[in-house]
Amino acid sequence: FFFLMIRRPPRSTQSRSSAASDVYKRQGIESFNNNEHYVLPPTIQYEKIFSQSNERSPIVFILSPGADPLYDVQKLGEQVGFSGNKFKSLPLGQGMELTAQQLVETSGARGQWVMLQNCHLLTYWLKTLEKVLEGMTKPHKDFRLWLTTQPTEKFPLGILQKSLKVVTEPPDGLRLNMKAIFSKLSDEALEESSHAAFKPLLYVLSFFHAVVLDRRKYGKIGWNVSYDFNESDFRISQRLLSMYLKKALDNKEETIPWNSLKYLIGEAMYGGRVTDDYDRRVLVTYLDEYMGDFLFDKNNEFFFAESQDYKYMIPKLINTETLIQNIQDMPLITTPEIFGLHPNAEITYFTNSAKQMWDNLLLMQKNEGASASSLNRDEYIGGVASDILAKLPHQYDVHGLRKEAEDNNAITPTRIVLFQEVERYNKLLSKMKESLENLQKALRGEIGMSSELDELSFSLLNGFLPMIWRRLGPQTQKKLGSWIEHFQRRNRQYDDWARREEPAVMWLSGLHIPESYLTALVQTTCRAKQWALDKSTLYTVATKHRRVDEIRKRPEFGCYITGLFLEGASWDLERNVLTRQKPKELICEMPVIQIVPVEANKLKLKNTLRTPVYVTQNRRNAMGEGLVFEADLQTDEHPSHWILQGVCLVLNLDY
Repeated sequence: FFFLMIRRPPRSTQSRSSAASDVYKRQGIESFNNNEHYVLPPTIQYEKIFSQSNERSPIVFILSPGADPLYDVQKLGEQVGFSGNKFKSLPLGQGMELTAQQLVETSGARGQWVMLQNCHLLTYWLKTLEKVLEGMTKPHKDFRLWLTTQPTEKFPLGILQKSLKVVTEPPDGLRLNMKAIFSKLSDEALEESSHAAFKPLLYVLSFFHAVVLDRRKYGKIGWNVSYDFNESDFRISQRLLSMYLKKALDNKEETIPWNSLKYLIGEAMYGGRVTDDYDRRVLVTYLDEYMGDFLFDKNNEFFFAESQDYKYMIPKLINTETLIQNIQDMPLITTPEIFGLHPNAEITYFTNSAKQMWDNLLLMQKNEGASASSLNRDEYIGGVASDILAKLPHQYDVHGLRKEAEDNNAITPTRIVLFQEVERYNKLLSKMKESLENLQKALRGEIGMSSELDELSFSLLNGFLPMIWRRLGPQTQKKLGSWIEHFQRRNRQYDDWARREEPAVMWLSGLHIPESYLTALVQTTCRAKQWALDKSTLYTVATKHRRVDEIRKRPEFGCYITGLFLEGASWDLERNVLTRQKPKELICEMPVIQIVPVEANKLKLKNTLRTPVYVTQNRRNAMGEGLVFEADLQTDEHPSHWILQGVCLVLNLDY
């Protein structure tokens, strides 16, 4: 740890590569340039695994996202005579305990192969499985038990100790992903359809598969949710492709059913795993870019993407030998442009990786101080607690504010939002004051140090936001220092709003639930104009005002908002359109934006991109949390360009 701290490079994006280089050197590997042995993951040899196994030792596959060994184990079974009734596979889930137990016991007696998939979903039953395996005194010599699981601490140690463990790692990079697909395709598979478009489209499908897999490494700018796309998605899509082209050939149809193919592949096969609408939009956009009659336009040769020294194209002659050679010629390192992303996406990826690495190292140093001063640990924590306590404002009198509004007949939807916001703020304020005072007492020895207070002290020591405060505040990825500044600015906006009037420009980032304020704006307009609430919506217009004080008056309906940041693109203030990012410029602060309520049937926008607005740079999680609303941003480029670039707006930066 201390060695890494001394070696910490001036640019955070170099932290991971620098650490890896140091590890290599400490292991005696001084030079590995131009030697792919040290950078390419080893290929799993299933025949070798089988030769080392026996009837008493299960084979446990520890999976990483996207890995699925079922097809390879089935293929191995066919080679050694264990197919059909001799090979059984069962995906585990709730209610499958008895079925799985009977399958293992029966196969152990008959000498069959059994694969139990997704063991991490049924960890409480694995203890029973362990007893079943121990009770097999004389299993059949041909019996093999294959288990797949994601990494979990609940996996029984007894099974692991006597098992053969295999860690499956998905290929990293476009070249390795393509190689993994075509290494398992035989010449017969390439000749599955006699349609002239089959081989080119099979190559397109494999390229699409590799792209959606490798896009995951760019984090949230790649996919909001990391999906486990695997070979089964590719193989089912391959069958669909063969079936539709065969049908077109039999019916002597000249046109290829592009819409049907794109829908089934993008919405059903791969799209069936996708839970986020904006991720599905990315998926469909890739298919729109990769599939169409333009693939066979002889006057305008199609290529997927182009890097500085390589153009990704469909090979003119497609057979096993040329495909392997074509893939071998691809660059080992895939740049972000191949995925439609800006080169800055790589900076974001390395920055986030470095940040995660340093945070994890800090978490390992629980008993060590983080203060650069000579103060001891307790004094330092006590000083931080006192500083924060001194900055805490007084609680708001919500009852008094409500009564004043009622007396003045000023109860409006937006005023109700204010009451709700300050109520939540009061709860957070109360918890902060209580926990900090209790921590100071614990440091003085007046009360015991509970687990909650211990977590609070560790967070204050290392500059993290305590979990007990995070639960009561709006979503955030900020560290403690910047979060306190954000907390104080929220208080200033609430105070001005409560004492005077609704701000001329609302700092949307300072609201606990910003979508409730936007809904209140639509409600207010609907009441005034007699619109149906369920048939009304809002749209946005970017102004040319950078500073809030340039706007003196609120609009009659809707509002002005500030505090939005653009990720994945930049903003041209003169032309009021999206523009490409400058190198190393990851975030662009937006000008003041006007929110305009409108009847949905009258909203007709041209040359705009429906852009998601998220609370934080963590965007939206698998539970659907984090999305606030959709903004309309003007563009003079095709929307697909910005969709693949992962463009979005965020209310709060991570710093």
